[in-house]
Amino acid sequence: MTALQAPPAFALPAALLSQGYALRPETEDDIPFLMQLYASTRENELAPVPWSTEQKQAFLASQFQAQRHHYRTTIAACVFQVIEHKGVAAGRLYTEMRATRIYIVDIALMPGHCGRGIGGAILRALQEKAGSMGLGIGIMVETFNPALRLYRRLGFVDVADHGVYLEMEWMPGATPANAQESSSALS
Repeated sequence: MTALQAPPAFALPAALLSQGYALRPETEDDIPFLMQLYASTRENELAPVPWSTEQKQAFLASQFQAQRHHYRTTIAACVFQVIEHKGVAAGRLYTEMRATRIYIVDIALMPGHCGRGIGGAILRALQEKAGSMGLGIGIMVETFNPALRLYRRLGFVDVADHGVYLEMEWMPGATPANAQESSSALS
């Protein structure tokens, strides 16, 4: 689907703002942090690989650059934002406005910020924003990503199985029960 424009202004929910979280545009100065964040998302996947630390770092740097290049050259209307906590980079949120949905290109948090309800709060705020505009939300999720459970709890349903990735969507009015029914249909 062709990108239309940047997503409308998105604000973090008040609960996260009161805890010191904020969103800001990504800059080139963020590249070292973004590389560290990317590496943290692949740590478990690479743990059993019998490579040296240097080989893993080289592989991760190469994959990070490839992903970064892909996002910037194929997603024209992507909004690249850094999630900060008390002024320190803590994650990233990349979104793109499409005709019928806000597409989450990427959402990731550093390990110390995972499992604390931050991702869920951001996703619920995106759902509220999308719902107020009569739009859905789309995302691709790795089948082994622990956040898959969160997406399903929030009413995201599987729409296509792409092997390592599940294509998921949330539509206004979706319920967690709907999500469970849909995901079992793909099994």
